[in-house]
Amino acid sequence: MPLALYALTAGAFGIGVTEFVIMGLLMEVSDTFHVSIASAGLLISGYALGVVAGAPVLTALSARWPRKTVLLALMVIFTLGNAACALAPSYGLLMAARILTAFAHGTFFGVGSVVATSLVPADRKASAIAIMFTGLTIANILGVPFGTWLGQQFGWRATFWAVTIVGIVALAIIAAFVPKDEAAPEESDWRADLKAMAQRPVLLGLLTTVFGFAGVFAVFTYIAPILTKVAGLGEASVSPILLIFGGGLIVGNLLGGKLADKYLVPTVIGSMVVLAVVLGLMTLAIHDGIAATAFVFLLGTAGFATVPPLQMWVLERASGAGQSLASSLNIAAFNLGNALGAWAGGATIDYGPGLTAIPLVAMLMPIGALAVVFWSLRLDRKDAALKTATVGPALCP
Repeated sequence: MPLALYALTAGAFGIGVTEFVIMGLLMEVSDTFHVSIASAGLLISGYALGVVAGAPVLTALSARWPRKTVLLALMVIFTLGNAACALAPSYGLLMAARILTAFAHGTFFGVGSVVATSLVPADRKASAIAIMFTGLTIANILGVPFGTWLGQQFGWRATFWAVTIVGIVALAIIAAFVPKDEAAPEESDWRADLKAMAQRPVLLGLLTTVFGFAGVFAVFTYIAPILTKVAGLGEASVSPILLIFGGGLIVGNLLGGKLADKYLVPTVIGSMVVLAVVLGLMTLAIHDGIAATAFVFLLGTAGFATVPPLQMWVLERASGAGQSLASSLNIAAFNLGNALGAWAGGATIDYGPGLTAIPLVAMLMPIGALAVVFWSLRLDRKDAALKTATVGPALCP
């Protein structure tokens, strides 16, 4: 794999730390601003909705820019946003700073996915995407546990200052190693691109992504209180267990990429089935510390095994749209799933049976994704049959 691909991984690492580290610091943030844990959890939803809003807008505005310039500009936004998080004097301004930071997220991964696939042969594209997304998994193995420990020891603001430094380093690495565009930026008609993205197969692909990833974040958003208040583990154990979760992310991400290169549709279906089973069994496991720890690893593995196949699933179905926009919108769909999952978990705490039921509620999400996949495939077969019936007679003498 080209060295430039690992420079993209460095950027993904920085963005991944920002997105995920707040999960381990929910209790500290809620104490600082005197809000509930569920309200602190909305910082994840706010970030995710910032990705949803920012991805199509920034992708359209930067469509004619060289892709390396876009990546560098996004890392500047990311770095300034994290500095604003560290300085935020109130919950509302922290939310606003999180949303600002999130604007860089979707377009970075969208443009980065296109750059990554352009660096490798056709039969390695899903693996290239998986390697770039490995930055997210490394963020969970190294960045999130360290950031959680740092925030618990020196206050959560210290964590965001550390992430600001990570952003500066990632900016330098991308500037040094990602090559300049050899060709002119793609001619983009954003109206035509949006029309192509509004086709039924693409929308169902995006909906699959939303439901599939919502199940992961319904649990992961509240992993710290689940481990401490349900499994009975100490706060000091949260960081090491997040390290275990990150190990599962790497295994699942690379496995999902390799399988999707060869068997895309079966991998999309199989990864959703496995995720639903893991979440269902996790409902029983979270009452025991050892079992809960094991299922945190399995959740990471099953959750991120869905990422490369879902990204390729949407890119293949978005034929005719600008690839950067298609990729960015799917990243937005991942984050809309994050927001949905965080909201569902918070609602389960505030209005439902509480923390113990979150994995069971989360299980419904990948089941919904499976229903969308099978519906989409059935409609595809009907379209193909109708096309054959229409074209067939015209070909006869």
